[in-house]
Amino acid sequence: MTTDGNKTYYFLGIGGIGMSALARYFKSLGYDVSGYDRTCTPLTQQLESEGIKIHYAADTSLIPNNLDMVVYTPAIPADNEEFVYLQQQDVPMKKRAVVLGEIANGKKCVAVAGSHGKTTTSGLIAHILDSSRVGCSAFLGGIAKNFDSNLVINHNSEFVVVEADEYDRSFLQLNPYYSVITSADADHLDIYGTHKNLLDTFAIYANKTNPEGGLILKSSLEFEIDEKISLSRYSFDDLEADYYTWNVRNYKGNYYFDFHTPEKVYYDIEMCGSPLYNIENAVAAMAVALKCGVTEEEMRSAVKSFQGIKRRFDYRIKTPDFVFIDDYAHHPHEIESCIQSVKTLYPDKRVVGVFQPHLYSRTANFADDFAKALMPLDEIVLLDIYPAREKPIPGVSSHLILHKINKMNKYLCSKDDLCDILVALYPEVLVTMGAGDIDALLTKIQKTFEEQFDIK
Repeated sequence: MTTDGNKTYYFLGIGGIGMSALARYFKSLGYDVSGYDRTCTPLTQQLESEGIKIHYAADTSLIPNNLDMVVYTPAIPADNEEFVYLQQQDVPMKKRAVVLGEIANGKKCVAVAGSHGKTTTSGLIAHILDSSRVGCSAFLGGIAKNFDSNLVINHNSEFVVVEADEYDRSFLQLNPYYSVITSADADHLDIYGTHKNLLDTFAIYANKTNPEGGLILKSSLEFEIDEKISLSRYSFDDLEADYYTWNVRNYKGNYYFDFHTPEKVYYDIEMCGSPLYNIENAVAAMAVALKCGVTEEEMRSAVKSFQGIKRRFDYRIKTPDFVFIDDYAHHPHEIESCIQSVKTLYPDKRVVGVFQPHLYSRTANFADDFAKALMPLDEIVLLDIYPAREKPIPGVSSHLILHKINKMNKYLCSKDDLCDILVALYPEVLVTMGAGDIDALLTKIQKTFEEQFDIK
């Protein structure tokens, strides 16, 4: 993609995590960047503070003149007033994934795909490379705490790390030098129809890997891979994998483990303040980093200093009397892993969980699985479904999950009533989960419990 001269770019759905990274990237090039999103969030407010103009009600009169490019997310409804208007204008329009592909394909692309785990894994890869002499640019699917951003720019490095999104088959726009697949659970069935179709598309993505680079695949996954592609498998505890851990132990909240590779064993790798499942993400990230030329000392130091991703097992409050953790979990497997980690860390504490379902279609497809995943909580609070790009489906609401939870300590409430209910439940550990707009409630929840427990 050429970057010469000043241009005017307009983003439809600029508040999306992937869209905002692209907006920041073009802003850094000196382009005039603005956009529309229907919801004002902390992220859009941060974009505005960086000089990007955003409006929150569809209004064609607010769209700049003389546009060079419109970038849009597939989550924008086809009948959106601005989307319809721009389609009628003589201006290039590209999906987010196409634009990301054009940028990433100009370098050695390290792409991380998976139905879960991809944001933390790509964030960790970016942090390790950025902390080393190798360096990288990165377009991430979350706000990495080490960067306080979802964007890293390093024009001197040959590597760019990207999160490869399977939604709308977006990741097929990428041509990875190194590709990673962390998982391939059934999801986005509104797009794929069946789990088999999803798996077939992951296989296509895997086989787009450059033979000069390599594919790093979770050991439990099976795809037909072109024999020209170098294949490495990784795992938490599969001793048959090329990369795996051994001797995992917890000391004062930090994990230590030995990292086995085909070449050698790296003893006593340290991860600070992460849930147990992040160790497997670290295995994939370290495997990639070593292939990219990172040294052992650089790798050890970066893994230890990794601060995580906002809204991925994100501690908002951590005291002896009360803990508040927020997580982006929105798939049953993610919820199960999140709650299991909380219960492992705090086995004797009473855990209250809040879950905001994301999408009517996902709720309809996985209601039984959501109910099962939430069951280990001591108290369960459900919010209404966040619709995102979807229109309501008859008979599908949060009640569908609520009725399938086979215990009495369950509640359904509005966002306005949430804080009052949580205070009444008096949790020792509170965990909030969801990919919708539950993040807009976090500051209020945090302040409520800081006052409740007199936390300065």
